[in-house]
Amino acid sequence: MHELISLAEKVAPSRAVVLITGESGTGKELFARGIHLSSRRAEGPFVAVNCAAVPSALLESELFGHEKGAFTGAVSTREGKFESASGGTIFLDEIGDMALQSQAKILRALQEKTIQRIGSNQDIPVDIRVVCATNRNLSDLVAKGDFRQDLFYRLNEVSIRIPPLRERLEDLEPLIELFIGVFNRQYDKKVRTISPAALQVLKRHAWPGNVRELEHVIHHAVLMADGSTVWVEHLPNTTFTDSGFGSSEGGRRGGDGAVEMISLDELEARHLKRVLDHLNWNKTQASRILGISRPTLDRKIDKYRLKRE
Repeated sequence: MHELISLAEKVAPSRAVVLITGESGTGKELFARGIHLSSRRAEGPFVAVNCAAVPSALLESELFGHEKGAFTGAVSTREGKFESASGGTIFLDEIGDMALQSQAKILRALQEKTIQRIGSNQDIPVDIRVVCATNRNLSDLVAKGDFRQDLFYRLNEVSIRIPPLRERLEDLEPLIELFIGVFNRQYDKKVRTISPAALQVLKRHAWPGNVRELEHVIHHAVLMADGSTVWVEHLPNTTFTDSGFGSSEGGRRGGDGAVEMISLDELEARHLKRVLDHLNWNKTQASRILGISRPTLDRKIDKYRLKRE
């Protein structure tokens, strides 16, 4: 992580387009904000757009704006995110989910440094720095024809891959300490430490939701804690699925104590199903808790063929 931060600090002063890759919940938007705040544009706006959360039919209007009467419902002229970000940075999150038609307009904006509102032929100059992020493999999407090759090369001037939490478990303890402090202040709690057994449960967890999932776990634990220590019973049940521990501080194990060896896809499918069932299949609430967009959740439900029972 120190190497990644150093790389981000090196590219921050430039105008280079940065592509940040990594699984959901690893902190891609935090890195994007860090690049912005370390750049010469720090005093300008930082405008984030989740390309997967906006329906394709509305994305171009969201990005480039529209003129009054450009389409049904366009009752007034609207400035797009590219104009709003002028003088600063625009962060295009989940850019791998963008439709090909929108990709062509993004490419033009990057090359010409101008945009056109929907319903207008007038070029509007924009002075922006572009940072993008995706949890998908853009090279695979290019090979399938789902992502423009010319845009891929244009976005990939500098690439930063943020590793998943399971690949950097040495970050677990400082992150736990950070989140405990955050939620102590939020709820006026006085939690100071986490028990060794509870820490072992967290170290054995696969963290399919990465740092965002850890934040939710510590949020739950601090709320449940009634003293200065987080014990195993304060952790949510989802952290025990692959830890080999039971739900008591004694650290009971199932069977011979061995951890069940399953693929990450199967682990993710089980976790999604458990969260959805717990929420009575409220997808909006589930997507918020899981830290993913509603369209991404729907794709994963289709991918794993999950069904409501």
